[in-house]
Amino acid sequence: MIATPANDTVPSSSGPKGDVGYLQWFVFGLFFIFGGITSLNDVLVPKLKELYSLSYFQAMLIQTAFFAAYFIVSLPAAALVQKVGYMRGAVVGLLIMLAGCLMFIPAANAGLFGAFLGALFVLAAGVTLVQVVANPLISMLGAPDTASSRLTFAQAFNSLGTTLFPWVGATLILGSLATVSAAELSGTALTAYRAAESAVITHAYIGIAVALAVVAGVVWLNRNRLVEDQAPTIGFLSAFNLLKQPRFAFGALGIFVYVGAEVAVASLMTNYLMQADTLALPAQGAGERLALYWGGALVGRFIGAWVMRFIAPWKVLASAALGAVVLIALSVFTTGAISGYALLAVGLFNAVMFPTIFTLASAGLGKRAAEGSGIICMAIVGGAIVPPLTGYVADVSTLRIAFVIPVVCYFVIALYARYCGGIGKDVSDMSWSASQEPGNA
Repeated sequence: MIATPANDTVPSSSGPKGDVGYLQWFVFGLFFIFGGITSLNDVLVPKLKELYSLSYFQAMLIQTAFFAAYFIVSLPAAALVQKVGYMRGAVVGLLIMLAGCLMFIPAANAGLFGAFLGALFVLAAGVTLVQVVANPLISMLGAPDTASSRLTFAQAFNSLGTTLFPWVGATLILGSLATVSAAELSGTALTAYRAAESAVITHAYIGIAVALAVVAGVVWLNRNRLVEDQAPTIGFLSAFNLLKQPRFAFGALGIFVYVGAEVAVASLMTNYLMQADTLALPAQGAGERLALYWGGALVGRFIGAWVMRFIAPWKVLASAALGAVVLIALSVFTTGAISGYALLAVGLFNAVMFPTIFTLASAGLGKRAAEGSGIICMAIVGGAIVPPLTGYVADVSTLRIAFVIPVVCYFVIALYARYCGGIGKDVSDMSWSASQEPGNA
C-alpha cells in the first residue's frame, strides 16, 4: 500500500562488502511483516469498535494513529539513518516496532481505547524507520545486477503478508464477536469481557514481537559485516519547493487520496459484509473475506505489469480509478452477494494505483527523485485523514452513503491520470516493484 520514507540514502553500487547475502532472507521476512501489520489494522477496527462501543469515526482513529506516523516520523527517520547507517538504523526501527507490539499489554490491562492508539502509533513509527532502510539494504545484500529481482521477490512476501494476516487475524481476534456483544454487558461482566478479548489482541501482537526480536538480533549480530558508504546529507525541507511543479503536486494529492480511499474501504469492509443486506456474515467470516480484497491487489499487480507493456500508464490508471468507482456504485446500489463481492473486487483495481501515481508524479525529477519520494511518503497521511471522515459520514447516515468519500477520492485519481495524458509527458519506464507502498519498504 507506501512511498519509502527515505530513499535519500543511496547504497553503494559496488555490491555487498562481506559475506552478508544470507541476511536478505530476514529482510524478506520484514516485507512480509510490514504488509501484514498494516492490513491487520482492518481487523482491529471492527474488534475495538465493538469492544469499546465506538462510533465509526472513533474506530477509524485506529488508522489515524497508524498512518500519522508516516507524516511525523519520516524526516526524523531519514536523519537518523544518515547518521547511524543502514544496519544500525534497521535495528533501532525493529526495536521500536517491538516496543509498540509490547505496548498492547499495558493497553489491554488499562482497558483504554486511547492506550491502543498510542501503541499503534509507536508500532507505525518503527515501521516507518525500518522502511527508510529496507529498500537500499536489500539492494546492498547481494549482487547489484540482481537488485531488482530481489526487490520484486521481497514485494511478493509483502503482498503475501497483506493477504494472510487479515485471515489469520480474523480467526484469532474476531471469532468471539459472533456470540457476545459488549453493548449487552455492563459492570463486572463488561470489564471481564473486555479483559478477555483484549488478551486475544495482545497475544497476536506478542507473536509479532517475538518474530521482530529474532530479526533484530540477527541484524545486530551482523551490523559490522556490511561496510557502508557514507550517505550524503540532503536537506529535505528544500524538497517542498517541488510542490510548485503542478504534475508533482497533483501526484502527491493523488497518493493522499489513494491511500485514504484504500484504507477507508478496507477498514469498513468487515462491518459492511456483516450487514443483513450484503453477505450477512459473522464477524470472523467477514474479516476473513478481507483476504480477497488484499489478494486482489496481489493479482492486480501482475495483470497491471502485463497490461502496461501495451497501454500507456495514465490510461491504465484512469481505467482502474473509474473501475473502482463503478464497483463501489454497484455495491452501494445492489444487495446480497453482488453488493458484497463488488466491494471486495475494488482491491483488484487498487493494485496499479500507487506505483503508477508515484512514477507519473516523479517523472522528470532526475536527481531530485529522492526528495520527491520523501514528500510523497508524507502524503500517505491520507490514510490518517480520509478514513475518519468516511467514518463520520457513516455515523450521520449509513455505511453505504459513506462510500461516497472513497468515490470522490477515486475521481481525483482519474482526473490526475487524464491530466498526465493531456500534458503529453507520459512515462515509458514504469517501475513495478511497487515496494514503495504503505507497509512496503
